[in-house]
Amino acid sequence: QVQLVESGGGLVQPGGSLRLSCAASGFPSRNYAMSWYRQAPGKERELVASISSTGSNTNYADSVKGRFTISRDNAKNTMYLQMNSLKPEDTAVYYCYARVWVAVWGDYWGQGTQVSVSS
Repeated sequence: QVQLVESGGGLVQPGGSLRLSCAASGFPSRNYAMSWYRQAPGKERELVASISSTGSNTNYADSVKGRFTISRDNAKNTMYLQMNSLKPEDTAVYYCYARVWVAVWGDYWGQGTQVSVSS
């Protein structure tokens, strides 16, 4: 059973930092690209960052470039999102995502972790 479990969210002041983690299980995560998405209240879910299966290639939304860093540790089946210089507009529920082959291709999401940036 494919599972993605996020952790690390919380309340932080503007300019602060948080590191999110996504623990993957039930599939060989090292073989798959993975992504972080976020959804703010009243807004559509948006892609924040993606990372290739080996971690050699990454992509970021323009709004987070230079502030967020996506990484993964395939030995631990875990993906990370280091978020620095946080802004109030970064407030959202952050989701881990992977498209995985399990008999058929399926889209898998974590339960989400809340990030709130406020003074």
